[in-house]
Amino acid sequence: MYPRAFHYHRASSLQQAVRLLSELGEDAKLLAGGQSLIPLMKLRFANPAHLVDLNFIPGSSYIAEEKGSLRFGALTRHAEIENSEIVAKVPILRDCAAGIADVQVRNRGTLGGSLAEADPSGDWAVALLTLKAEVHCLGTRGERSLPLSQFVKDAYTTVLERDELIQEVVVKIPPNSSGGAYLSCKRAAPVYPTATAAVELTLDGEVCQEISIALGCVGLTPIQAKDAETAVRGRKINEKTLATAQAAAQAAADAQSDMRGTAEYKRALVGVLVKRAIEVAVRRARGEMVEVSPIYA
Repeated sequence: MYPRAFHYHRASSLQQAVRLLSELGEDAKLLAGGQSLIPLMKLRFANPAHLVDLNFIPGSSYIAEEKGSLRFGALTRHAEIENSEIVAKVPILRDCAAGIADVQVRNRGTLGGSLAEADPSGDWAVALLTLKAEVHCLGTRGERSLPLSQFVKDAYTTVLERDELIQEVVVKIPPNSSGGAYLSCKRAAPVYPTATAAVELTLDGEVCQEISIALGCVGLTPIQAKDAETAVRGRKINEKTLATAQAAAQAAADAQSDMRGTAEYKRALVGVLVKRAIEVAVRRARGEMVEVSPIYA
């Protein structure tokens, strides 16, 4: 099926894109990677009268390290993050980028587009929730920044105003003796995961000094598993600690049955993913080089 007719606008700057959104009104949509919007338009589930293309804006795709943080342009592709030597300093980011769909999608899909879509099955919001990440937005009223934890409000809903877009994402590099991991389970590479788990922690000797745990695909928004964090924080990580964290993560999940599995299955799955992610994060915090990839089942 072909999309309905629309007017195409090629923005030459983020400021111009914001002005176009303001002038064209609610019938305008932004085109970043297009991996979500274009299929919806072809199915006629989305019918924008105006399409504002961001892909030709100079300097909108970049990865830079500055003052202890990584800065990502909104149009930075998943594949660029996956293959970046700078990003390798924060392994959980590479895990996330490398596990998204297939090569074709990673070459076109963007970090900003994924966050703005706020799909409950998306990857980036879950991984970034475990880090000190900020979203920098640009609108007709100027710029503003807010923590990633405050950006997603509901399924497919963010704090972005109608005439506002993502300009940049900034992630603070974790301290020494830190490690993280992002794990997903899916039926095949191109499809959305059944469940995901992200863990970022810092060790002080054998004790977990700090930890963040986030769950994906088991709620309308990414879930911060606070009870699971409490089960690990300030303790030595052993089988007993891991079992407690796993049970707490399962309890935090707000899963719903669908074509990917029953709610009970998803809760059990996300608990296992959290346990494995903690184990990988600990090994990485100790300096080990550990590779992870999506689990297919």
